[in-house]
Amino acid sequence: MSDEDRVAATTGRPYGTAAKAGAAGSAAPAGVDATEVEWQFDALDLRPVERWLAALPSRIYADVPTLTVLAKPSRRLVDRYVDTPDWRVGQAGFVLRTRQRGRAVEVTLKETRPAEPGGLRRRLELTESLPSGLSALGPSGPVGRRVHAVAGRRPLVQVLEVRTRRQPFSLRAAGAEVAEVALDDTTIVVGPHQAPARLRRVEVEVSPGWLDTLAPVVEDLRDSAGMSPAALSKFEAGLLAAGLSVPGPPDLGPTDVPSDATMGDLAYAVIRKQVRELFSHEPGTRLGEDPEELHDMRVATRRLRAALDVFASALPSRAAALREELRWIAAELGAVRDLDVQLADMAEMGRWSEGWAGGGRGTALAHLRTLLETEREEARRRLLDALDSPRWERLAAALVALARQGPGKRLPGARVAAAIAAAPLCEQRHRAMRSAAKRAHRSQSAHDFHRVRISGKRFRYTLEFTSTLYGQPAVRFAKTLTQLQDTLGRMQDAEVASLRLLALATEPAPPGVLLPPATIFVMGGIAERYRQESAHLREIAGKRLKVLRGKTWQELEAAVERARRHAEAIAASPQYPRPSRVVARSPGSKTSGTRPAAPSPASEDLDGPRSVRPDLTSDPASADATGAASDRTPDPASADAPDTASDRTTGAASAHATGAASAHATGAASAALGSAPAAEPADTGTATTSLDPAASA
Repeated sequence: MSDEDRVAATTGRPYGTAAKAGAAGSAAPAGVDATEVEWQFDALDLRPVERWLAALPSRIYADVPTLTVLAKPSRRLVDRYVDTPDWRVGQAGFVLRTRQRGRAVEVTLKETRPAEPGGLRRRLELTESLPSGLSALGPSGPVGRRVHAVAGRRPLVQVLEVRTRRQPFSLRAAGAEVAEVALDDTTIVVGPHQAPARLRRVEVEVSPGWLDTLAPVVEDLRDSAGMSPAALSKFEAGLLAAGLSVPGPPDLGPTDVPSDATMGDLAYAVIRKQVRELFSHEPGTRLGEDPEELHDMRVATRRLRAALDVFASALPSRAAALREELRWIAAELGAVRDLDVQLADMAEMGRWSEGWAGGGRGTALAHLRTLLETEREEARRRLLDALDSPRWERLAAALVALARQGPGKRLPGARVAAAIAAAPLCEQRHRAMRSAAKRAHRSQSAHDFHRVRISGKRFRYTLEFTSTLYGQPAVRFAKTLTQLQDTLGRMQDAEVASLRLLALATEPAPPGVLLPPATIFVMGGIAERYRQESAHLREIAGKRLKVLRGKTWQELEAAVERARRHAEAIAASPQYPRPSRVVARSPGSKTSGTRPAAPSPASEDLDGPRSVRPDLTSDPASADATGAASDRTPDPASADAPDTASDRTTGAASAHATGAASAHATGAASAALGSAPAAEPADTGTATTSLDPAASA
C-alpha cells in the first residue's frame, strides 16, 4: 500500500487539499466544535527532542508510513485565562483562554478533563475569533453560548497569564500533515514581586484518525527524550504556582448520622446532603448539554422540599419560606424537563406513526420537532433568567445558612430521638398512600393515580431519609416503591405528552410557526397512542399497588416498631451519675479533685438498690461496667430476629417507660409530627408541615 493510500485509509479522506484542511495544529474555524487529541509531556531539556525529530525520517515503525518533519516558524504566545470572580467557568469544568492572533482575539473554551495514563488528553475545544476582543463575545457562537449560560451576568476577569515561546514541527505522511509536535518553553506570571514559574513541555497533537497509528511513534519519542507524562495542564500548573484553586462546593457540615441521632441530627444531615446535590448540578444545568444534569437538579429540589416538610418540627420557622422558594425554581426546571422528555420521544413517535402516516411522516414530525424545540428554548431562557436573578441568589444563600446552622437546642422537636419521632411519620405516610391507592383503584382515573404517585414519592423520600435507622428493610421497601413509581411516572409522562399535543393542535402557534394539516393529523394519532400506553400502564400499576400491604412492608413495619421501642427504652432509662465538677482547693487543703456524687433516690426501689441501665450517649468506655444491663437492651438492627427479646424489654420496662418518660417521649414525638412547635425567641412563626401535591408533581 502506498503512503497516499495509507493516508486515505487512516483518515477516511483522499490525499490532497482535503486532508491538509483537517491537519492537526491548525486553528479550528470560527464557530466549529472540535475535539482536541494530544499527548503532553514534561521535559527537563528540549534538545533531545530536537535530535529525535531530526532522525525521525530514518526510523522505521511497523504499520506506520514514512514520516517527514518540517519545522514551522516559532511563535511567542501570551495566553490570558479568564473566569468570573466566583469561578463559574471552572466549576462547570471548563477553561476560558484568550490569545492574540494578528489583529483579532482568539477565544478558546476547553474542557478540564484529566489526562489519561501516558499523558493523552481528549477534550472538547471550541474557538471563536473576535475582531474587537473579548467584550464582543455574543451568546450565539459555540463559545459565547456556553459562556453566557454558565457565567450569567457575572463579569469575566483575568485570573492567570501564561507566556510561551513555541517551536512547532509538522509531522507529515505522504505530504499531508498528520500531527504537530510543539516544543514549549513556558513562563507563568505569578505576581509582581515573585519570580515566575518555568516549565518545559512537549505537546503532540494528532488528527483523530491517526491516534492509534502514531501511538508507538509518540511512545518512542517519550522514551528517547527522557520525558514523563504531564499530570497537570498549563492552566492547572499556573494555578498551583500562583497559589490559586477553583473552589469546590461550599462546606455545609457533616452528613453522617450517629446511632443515637436526634431528629435534629437526622434533619441537618439530610438537608446538607441535598443542598450539596442541588449546587453540584447547577453548572451542568446552566450549560444545558446533558439533560440529566437538569433532571438531577430538579430531583434535588424535590427532595429538599420533602425534607423541609418531614423535619419541620426540628427546623426553624423560616424553613417554611424556603419550601415555597424551592417550589418556584422547581417549576422553572420542570418546564424544561417536560420538553426534554418529549423531544427524546420523537424517535418513538416516528415508529408509532410509521404504519399509518404515509411518506409524509418525516416532514410532519419535523414541523412538530421545530415547534417543541422553540418552546424548549423559551423555557430554557426563562430558567437561565431565574438562575441569574437575585431571588435565586437569596435562596441559595439561605439554604447554605440553614445547612450550616445545625440543630437548635431550643426546639423540642429537634431533641427527640429520631427513631421515636420517625415511626409515626412512616406510618402516616403509609396510610396516606394506601388511601390514595384505594381511591385510584375504585375510580381508575389518571388523576387519582397521579395522586398515588405524589403520596408515594413523599413516603419513599421519608424512608430514604430515615433508612439509617431501620437498615435493610427500609432499603428494600424503598426500592419496591421506586419500581412502582417508575410505572406511575411513565403513565404521567404519557398523560402530559397527550395533553401537550392537544394544546399545540388547538391553541394559537407561536409567531413564525405554522403547523400544516399533515402534522396535526400525525399529532392526533400520537396522542391516541399515548392514551393507550397510559391505560396499559394504569393496569400494571393497579397490580403493583399490592406491595403496600405485602411481606416487604410487614418487615419494614416490624423494624420501625423495634427501633421505636429500643429508643423509648433508652429514653426511659436513668442516666449514669455524673462526676462532680472539679473544685479548686485552697493552698491549705490536703486534697483536691472530684467528689463522688451521692446516689439518686430515683435509682433505688423499696426493696433496695435498683440496677442502673447504661447511658448509651455516654463514653463507650463505660460499656464494660454495665455489660449485663446493656445486653438486655433490644437491638434495632436485628430487624429479622423474632420479637421476643423486644417484647420482654417492653414488658419489663413498659411501666417505667410509660410512666417515667411517656409524657416526654410522646410529647416530643408529637412535636416532631408537625404540631405547632415552640416558637424560638428570635424567630417567631409556625413551621409548615404540609407538602403541596401539585408542586411535587
